[in-house]
Amino acid sequence: MASLLRYWHTIRFLKPKQIYRRIWLRRIPVQVERGPAPPTRVSAADWVKPAARSARMLGPRDFRFLNRDGSCRSAADWNDASRHKLWLYNLHYFDDLTASGADGRVSWHAALVHRWIHENPPVRGVGWDPYPTSLRIVNWIKWAGLGAPVPADFQRSLATQARWLAKRIEHHLLANHIFANAKALIMAGLHFQGSEADRWRAQGLRLLGDELPIQVLADGGHCERSPMYHGIVLEDLLDLINACQAHPGIVPDETLSGWTHAAGLMRSWLTAMCHPDEQISFFNDSAIDGAASPPELRAYAGRLGLSAEVAGQLGESGYLRAVRGGAVLIADIAEIGPDYQPAHAHADTLSFELSLGKQRIVVNSGTSTYELGPQRAYERSTRAHNTVEINEIDSSEVWGAFRVARRARPFARRLVAGTDATVLEGAHDGYGRVPGRPIHHREWRLEDRRLRITDRIDGPFRSAVARLYFHPSIKLAEASAFWMADGRRLSWAVRGGMPRLLESEWYPEFGRVEPNLCLETALDGCELVVELSW
Repeated sequence: MASLLRYWHTIRFLKPKQIYRRIWLRRIPVQVERGPAPPTRVSAADWVKPAARSARMLGPRDFRFLNRDGSCRSAADWNDASRHKLWLYNLHYFDDLTASGADGRVSWHAALVHRWIHENPPVRGVGWDPYPTSLRIVNWIKWAGLGAPVPADFQRSLATQARWLAKRIEHHLLANHIFANAKALIMAGLHFQGSEADRWRAQGLRLLGDELPIQVLADGGHCERSPMYHGIVLEDLLDLINACQAHPGIVPDETLSGWTHAAGLMRSWLTAMCHPDEQISFFNDSAIDGAASPPELRAYAGRLGLSAEVAGQLGESGYLRAVRGGAVLIADIAEIGPDYQPAHAHADTLSFELSLGKQRIVVNSGTSTYELGPQRAYERSTRAHNTVEINEIDSSEVWGAFRVARRARPFARRLVAGTDATVLEGAHDGYGRVPGRPIHHREWRLEDRRLRITDRIDGPFRSAVARLYFHPSIKLAEASAFWMADGRRLSWAVRGGMPRLLESEWYPEFGRVEPNLCLETALDGCELVVELSW
């Protein structure tokens, strides 16, 4: 019965078309059209150098994805079942075509593209899933647009992929996946010309026209509330603007203006959600190097001639940011994501992160894997975040690798900047499903040299534990103090609970683990106060 209820509370949030399309994709076969490619369109202007990610190729047949090395030496290796699916997806993305130092690997790239075409016949293997197909189409088009020596069979394969994708749009997933599908069709419709290319472009423009107002919130945040996926979608928009500048006059000016406006809002939001080290905060599925870095995206926008952006005012996305005396605090009082697609959500409501100068101090635990199992379950759990866990269950009912059943609803969000302190407040009802229906309230009071966190639980509960995870550079000095990397002292004090320091782990990137410390406090009563001073 519990399992059935969990399924019900997961499925009931889906849009009807998501259920219908999932059934349709499994049951309705799609014919692959392998005819000649439409003629290519000549660029009217040079492509701008896109955002560069870190190099992925270690040799002509050797790769590093997710901090894991591997090889692709035969046709079978493209679908090696011993590899994690995300590793294989990355192999099929072809991100290295425009990565750092790509100019020195052009011959590797040309050979790899040629191999992919001949070793991945339509539509066999994970590389033909709609998402990697979308990313590969875009990366191949950017590579060709920058003047790469494409193989003779390149254009025909690219057209076959676009034809396939046009019939396999991910309506069952929506969110960033359908955004990527739409982008790929638009770019294919700009790369080629003729009636078929016009149909791809029109289909992509319709999809993006429907999705952009839904996915980009009023404050510029992406609807999935993940700083990493926000960066991915922002890069999508910048790539589309790049393609339109190379092929002017094809996409309507009004549409291009809307993309430029949305990209500006998204850049402001991303700046607000970064720490002073210019890297993203870790809320929901977020990892450094999972998207182009914020400085790289900022530089890309500059090359496109877009105006400079500064940190915007967070609002509809549900996050709050406070800056005081060199300290930056980012608090999560947000929905976990869109109800119809919370795949990248963590049970992290009322968690936060803190930096002092360019030094991260308090960090959420991050994301190292998407593989189903105990590690993925832990990283999505409430206990892996800087918040309060009640009755040893998660504030939102995360399960599987990408599922959520009942979810926390935040409320009472408030930020007041006073003379002596900036105060942030919020609450959530995620534990309304347990006996007593306790409500978690939290207040952050940020002063020039101190942060006071006050947690209050209204309603009966069996147990409650608050956790603070510290950046690996924070080292223990004595029982109630740490040393920061710059030699400053960070002291802590607790009222209303029994604290203890535990060894823990931080997951800043996929496949990367670093040891850190966790301050764990079991509440004695209904209120807990934790102070950090420096």
